[in-house]
Amino acid sequence: MGHLNQIFTGFNRYPFEIFHCIFNKKKEKWKSVFHLFLSLYLIICFIEPVSSQTWDGVIVTQADFQALQAFKQGLIDPKGFLRSWNDSGYEACSGGWIGIKCAQGQVIVLQLPWKDLGGQITEKIGQLQALRKLSLHDNHIGGSIPQALGFLPNLRGVQLFNNRFSGSIPPSLGSCPLLQTLDLSHNSLTGTIPESLANSTKLYRLNLSLNSLSGSIPLSLTRSPSLMFLALQYNNLSGSVPDSWGNTHKSDFFFKLQYLALDHNFLSGRIPASLGKLSELQEISLSHNKISGVMPSDLGRLSRLRILDFSYNAINGSLPASFSNLSSLVSLTLESNNLDDQILDSLYKLHNLSVLNLKRNQISGHIPSTIGNISTLTILDLSQNKLSGEIPASFSNLKSLSSFNVSYNNLSGPVPTSLARKFNASSFVGNIQLCGYSGSTPCPSPPAEKPKSRGRKLSTKDIILIGAGALLIVLLIIVCILMCCLIRKRTASKAEDGQATASATAARGEKGAPSAAGEVEAGGENGGKLVHFDGPLMFTADDLLCATAEIMGKSTYGTVYKATLEDGSQVAVKRLREKITKGQREFESEVSLLGKIRHPNLLALRAYYLGPKGEKLLVFDYMPHGSLATFLHARGPETPIDWPTRMKIIKGMTRGLLHLHSNENIIHGNLTSSNVLLDDNTNAKISDFGLSRLMTAAANVNVIATAGALGYRAPELSKLKKANTKTDVYSLGVTILELLTGKSPGEPLNGAELPQWVASIVKEEWTNEVFDLELMRDAPTIGDELLNTLKLALHCVDPSPSARPEVLQVLQQLEEIRPEAATTAATSSGDAGPSTSE
Repeated sequence: MGHLNQIFTGFNRYPFEIFHCIFNKKKEKWKSVFHLFLSLYLIICFIEPVSSQTWDGVIVTQADFQALQAFKQGLIDPKGFLRSWNDSGYEACSGGWIGIKCAQGQVIVLQLPWKDLGGQITEKIGQLQALRKLSLHDNHIGGSIPQALGFLPNLRGVQLFNNRFSGSIPPSLGSCPLLQTLDLSHNSLTGTIPESLANSTKLYRLNLSLNSLSGSIPLSLTRSPSLMFLALQYNNLSGSVPDSWGNTHKSDFFFKLQYLALDHNFLSGRIPASLGKLSELQEISLSHNKISGVMPSDLGRLSRLRILDFSYNAINGSLPASFSNLSSLVSLTLESNNLDDQILDSLYKLHNLSVLNLKRNQISGHIPSTIGNISTLTILDLSQNKLSGEIPASFSNLKSLSSFNVSYNNLSGPVPTSLARKFNASSFVGNIQLCGYSGSTPCPSPPAEKPKSRGRKLSTKDIILIGAGALLIVLLIIVCILMCCLIRKRTASKAEDGQATASATAARGEKGAPSAAGEVEAGGENGGKLVHFDGPLMFTADDLLCATAEIMGKSTYGTVYKATLEDGSQVAVKRLREKITKGQREFESEVSLLGKIRHPNLLALRAYYLGPKGEKLLVFDYMPHGSLATFLHARGPETPIDWPTRMKIIKGMTRGLLHLHSNENIIHGNLTSSNVLLDDNTNAKISDFGLSRLMTAAANVNVIATAGALGYRAPELSKLKKANTKTDVYSLGVTILELLTGKSPGEPLNGAELPQWVASIVKEEWTNEVFDLELMRDAPTIGDELLNTLKLALHCVDPSPSARPEVLQVLQQLEEIRPEAATTAATSSGDAGPSTSE
């Protein structure tokens, strides 16, 4: 049969030459050759049909057909995705077989992710000699990884993560000359990491994290010039971290490693100085190991390093002076080590630093005031050390701080006012001599100055003059009191007119007045009631009612204004629709509970006002950055949003929603990107939570209907009419999809809503088409995170409520997808403005 194939091939390759010979009268002998070829061709077509499955121009080689059949038999397919793989091979390469792509009759792509497949992979997969990509991630496939994969000469990508593979990693995989990506993460693999993997000289992405691998880190991986991404975290690796990074005998080699994750293992020894040779390194994590010794000064060469995490080790000494050269450093996490008092001296030059976590070390001495010059800081944790002296006044300049903690040190003196207002007592406790951060820790008044002795006694004349002066002062005070009473009576008569003016102005705004600013004036003693909750701003009812008001937006609940007070400070005021709110007694009871809710990812209610004619105003901090919807959809092409920022927003929303569900027993019921606001550091603040408690039942039904029109409503709400935790999770999932795709749920997508559109694209195996183009630029380093987040979002928007995860599960999975760069120990009040739409 092999000879027949060769003859058949010759006939197809050289038809013109053969026919030229046949019909050339000078070469009659070739006529017999023609008859021979014709006979053989007919034999091939009729007695050897299985050697090539051929219909309608679609050819599948026999070897590939047999391999695919064996592959199917080895798997468990509970949902019937492989039903299209028929026994004849018909249409295997023309799109009829799901997950298969071919070229010239040979399979080049085999991809079946997210299909709930079980079973094992057969060794006969090695017959797919043209295979370039094997993608079976996010299934339940177990057994061993086939050795035969190492004998596929064209293999470029292997993605088997999030399965149940066991056994060891086949050393043969290092024999694939074109292999570029190998992702075996999140399985149950054991044994050691084969040295041979580095023999694949084009391998740039290797992810073996979240397994049970043991032994040491292969030296060969430290010398690979092609690796850009190396993830070995969450294993059982031991021994020291090799000190051979970047070592090679070839001077023209350029080491490209950008991401190195070795955390959550059992590695010991010192931090290798050779890491300083990895000039492209952007992120390194050695946290949660047993590493000791001092940090080498060679790390100061890493001018592109953005994230450094050496937390939870036994590192001692101080930061090398060379660390001041890490100009790109954004996050420095050294929590839970044995670092000493010199560590803070090298930080003031890191002008891009956003996260500084030195919690639980042995740092003593005073806090350098120069840290207050790092204006980019958002998280600063110096808690549980041995620091002394005062908190520098320069810390008041850190306007971007969202988390701050100096608790359990030996600090003394007053806390800067701006910090005391912004952060609660947990950020300062454990410092016995520290004062001014809460009502129970007032700072002592300075001692009064003792009067100097005049050297003589007062005469009778002096006593008379003093008495007369005192009497005159009393008379002046009485006159002032009388004048104040007269003025108050006059203004009281105008108060009602003033209040009516204010109400009329707001009412005109609700009826479609333009967004231009207008003066709203009212008297003070008008019968209204203003109740403050904790917060940085204090104002009177007069201040609020006389503020310049500008309409920001409208919703089912009411209208939102930006109010500028007389001193120039700004607040956001939501004027609730009076006809749909509950009565005053029930309203006050519910709003008082809402005013006590505090969480970094929830918008804090600062005050409320009840007017004499039934007006109800809710007061929040004003933030000009607005909502997530505006941030995402109303920006220009010159302001891209990177993946870390989007993931931070996703996690913030999830944490805020978890607090509502778990700690406050509140269902949001209307979570949209318009109800998620962003502070100056793009921290997410959920707004409009709990407002349903202030409204009538009819008003809440209208809110659910509005959410449905915008594309955020869970399908079951059309019947239930009452939100629950699973409907909130659905809305959260839609918002996550919005951040992944860059598309608004309200815009038409081939007649489908956003979740259905995304699911259809993923089903057709064109997953990359889903993501925002801005994100795909960094796909080589964040591809796994994007795919896993997409999978999680699709679980959240599952049509069946019972299939959706709870918010806690969502947060846990997000933390696994992208662990936090630093532990946030302090909490702060919600610093955002209220939503402008429902």
